[in-house]
Amino acid sequence: MSAKQLEQAAQATKTAFLFPGQGSQKVGMLAELAEQFAVVTETFTEASEAVGFDLWHIAQSGEGLNQTENTQPVLLTASIAMWRVWLNLGGIAPKYLAGHSLGEYSALVAGNAISLADAVKLVHLRGQLMQSAVPQGQGAMAAILGLDDAKVIELCEQVNIQGRGSVEAANYNAQGQVVIAGDKTLVDAVMESTKENGGKAIALPVSVPSHCSLMKPAAEQFAQALEQTAIELPSIPVIQNVNAAIATDVATLRQALTAQLYQSVQWTKTMQYLQDQGIQYMVECGPGNVLANLAKRLPNIEKAFPIDTQSRMEDALNAILVAEGKIA
Repeated sequence: MSAKQLEQAAQATKTAFLFPGQGSQKVGMLAELAEQFAVVTETFTEASEAVGFDLWHIAQSGEGLNQTENTQPVLLTASIAMWRVWLNLGGIAPKYLAGHSLGEYSALVAGNAISLADAVKLVHLRGQLMQSAVPQGQGAMAAILGLDDAKVIELCEQVNIQGRGSVEAANYNAQGQVVIAGDKTLVDAVMESTKENGGKAIALPVSVPSHCSLMKPAAEQFAQALEQTAIELPSIPVIQNVNAAIATDVATLRQALTAQLYQSVQWTKTMQYLQDQGIQYMVECGPGNVLANLAKRLPNIEKAFPIDTQSRMEDALNAILVAEGKIA
């Protein structure tokens, strides 16, 4: 489907597509879909040729899958493979696209703003820069559950005063669910304070503290690569992470992608924006169902679908075609 056809088809729907970020990867992802749809392996071959190594092998074997520089291009490619399967099967074009962290790049590829080849090269570099920005073991991330946003910010500020680095809110994922990132000692301190204040804290198994000021050196280098990459405004609007808004020009889009490395992911506001625009159905286009599960908690969302297996894909295709009035 051409960019113009996608744009026209998307305008009348009440569906949004969500693309997951790092953490959704799993060994063997998309194996079942690849058996049924040749476009899956074709998409992985296209992306592998762009970055110069075998992304499908990493996805299926798990070798190096959790190294950030590999995780990011593999996940992006998996999401775009699923997007292509969806379109090939006659799935409707969504009205909006949004991606969580790394998933923003998947959304931009789906919206024809960046080519798949350019995007996988960008996120491979993004992963390398993020990995090298903070020495192994010095950074950390943790999920804080059961406290409101203001309280999480307050707990971070209390330990930051001690002058031992910084810890910040990195992902506003949902009401009562905020991920923090920063220097490991300070993340640990906020986790302890969280428990003292009646919340729950879960350390995340990541090697890089994303979306915090520790990533500013990486962002400065990454901005240069972004400037050299061909980018257009997407044919389907993409809601960007740092401001939960749609860029009206390419310069603003690039700036938001750079800032995304060291600023918070505004996922709660992104979901509110989609609800305010009348979105009723959401499809998670990537491995797993993390974003679909978050979307199911929203008051105005009637259905949220993961599509990472053939049965899930078919269920979502049929349900949304019926809901959108495309078939009886």
